Amino acid sequence: MQTFFTPEQLTDPGLERANQILRACVHCGFCTATCPTYQVLGDELDSPRGRIYLIKEMLESGRAADEKTVKHVDRCLSCLACMSTCPSGVHYMHLVDLAREHIENTYQRPWRDRALRWVLARILPYPGRFRLALLGAKIGRPFARLMPDARLRAMLEMAPKQIPPVSRNDDPQVFPAVGPRKKRVALMTGCAQKALNTDINDATIRLLRRLGCEVVIARGMGCCGALTHHMGKTDESHSAAACNIRAWGAEMAGEGLDAIVINTSGCGTTVKDYGHMFRNDPLADQAAAVSGLAMDVSELLMQLDLPEGADKGLRVAYHAACSLQHGQQIKTHPKTLLKRAGFEVVEPADSHLCCGSAGTYNLMQPEISGQLKDRKVRTLEAKSPDVIAAGNIGCMIQIGSGTGVPVVHTVELLDWATGGPMPRSLG
Repeated sequence: MQTFFTPEQLTDPGLERANQILRACVHCGFCTATCPTYQVLGDELDSPRGRIYLIKEMLESGRAADEKTVKHVDRCLSCLACMSTCPSGVHYMHLVDLAREHIENTYQRPWRDRALRWVLARILPYPGRFRLALLGAKIGRPFARLMPDARLRAMLEMAPKQIPPVSRNDDPQVFPAVGPRKKRVALMTGCAQKALNTDINDATIRLLRRLGCEVVIARGMGCCGALTHHMGKTDESHSAAACNIRAWGAEMAGEGLDAIVINTSGCGTTVKDYGHMFRNDPLADQAAAVSGLAMDVSELLMQLDLPEGADKGLRVAYHAACSLQHGQQIKTHPKTLLKRAGFEVVEPADSHLCCGSAGTYNLMQPEISGQLKDRKVRTLEAKSPDVIAAGNIGCMIQIGSGTGVPVVHTVELLDWATGGPMPRSLG
């Protein structure tokens, strides 16, 4: 794609990166075949190719974002299926993130939109606040139908029936390996996950210790920054990310780390991008080192001696989270591990398509999100599974709200198969 940025514009690192990405695009349209919003809405401007044209014109002209551009960029899930499909290697993730930052800095949203985004940015990344919000939503859920805004209804309906108690395993500490130590790893405990489902981190710690890992919960670690990053709130997202970089950097400089393990794939995609996010920051070297050590839990488990398990007589429908299969290009590890542990693994049709969760997307775009959820649930249930497994808490909540089939994290099944307790939702 031909671009017309001025030399002065290209002195800005963000616009220089946008120029590189735009020039890689050859307008082929392969991305439209795998874009969930294009399939649902059928509008070229709701495809990656269409959004690229809108973003190019907005950034090249240097103008403030307009309502049309904002509408179509907001509808993007950032599922990154387009990046898996693109034959030219267009890094759409970085481009749409730059567009969202420009929108945040130049566009005045309606007051209700501003208020909603402010509330989400001030609550979701903070487990304590999120727990209080979930309690309020649980109380208000019977009145959800009375809410005039579909987004407020979605927030109330998101609240789980039971809010788990705080797990002290998430506090800063070190868990010794069971038996000889093979690796020393830091576990990212997340933010929303600590409020929604404490079983995931508990199961991860048990499983990693059983397989010979010393597990560190680093002091000062918090939200990865993804939620605010995808809202275009760069200062807030970088502040959260910097806390993690310093926290893990202290462990790396101390007793050292063999890996930084992440069991929420949406967070993993962001942490692996810290090197890029901080490339022009004094933390650049440390951020790059953190990104280099970051691993999805399934990547680490493939390096460990997960024992072969006998047939469990359980059919598992594996849901591939977009942030795992597209964002991190991890497509086979979870299925391989589940099969090794003794589970029958099946995959739904169109497994590359998003379930509609996408961070806060299901709260800010509930109608489109609901259509994608219904589609995903139908394809999963068509496989007649006993349980659905996924590697991302957002997907688990989204799919679980539309099916009666138990939904668990992959590590919960692997923990159970190797001596841990049965996942609570199966009990």
